[in-house]
Amino acid sequence: MSRKIIAILRGITPEEVSGVAEALIAGGIGRIEVPLNVPGAWDSIRLLVQGAGRDALVGAGTVLAPEEVMRLAHMGARLAVSPDMNQRVIMAAKKAGMVSVPGIMTPTEAFTALRTGADALKLFPAPLVGPAGLAALKTVLPEGTEVYPTGGVSAENMADWARAGAAGFGIGGWLYAPGRPAAEVAARARDVVAAYDAAMAGAGGAR
Repeated sequence: MSRKIIAILRGITPEEVSGVAEALIAGGIGRIEVPLNVPGAWDSIRLLVQGAGRDALVGAGTVLAPEEVMRLAHMGARLAVSPDMNQRVIMAAKKAGMVSVPGIMTPTEAFTALRTGADALKLFPAPLVGPAGLAALKTVLPEGTEVYPTGGVSAENMADWARAGAAGFGIGGWLYAPGRPAAEVAARARDVVAAYDAAMAGAGGAR
């Protein structure tokens, strides 16, 4: 799980989640989320925890309420990713011993999330800020703050984000789309991992 890449399985079904998770892990990606705002998400997360929980950091995205955090914790999920900066969600995740990655866009949101205990920051939607915006934000964030651009990230643009200070990435549609065969997901995972390694090496290592 050393590579800081979160695979976002939006639209995945319980029937395919195990095969896709295996493909991602085999391809070198060990952080996986299923967004909660799609049908069957809770069943998919349960199967993901049971099948891949020992080999990957797995959990949910679009986590919007402390009650959802508690349900995830009871299932054995260890990752809570949100599109917004909700202090109650961050505190619930940390109380449950989970990794908390809230969504931020502004310095105010970023610092509030960090003060509340967030483990990393999800820059979302990343294209609206761009690498230049991330580079500016990084100049004021505490040293070691991990920022994960999410939305529109692919193997093709990782290097730009890494040079701007990204420590990791949330990758959705480029990696997985509903119905995409597990074999293709595995191939894309390998491409993403290779691009990540090259981008971080070119940027002087993981941030």
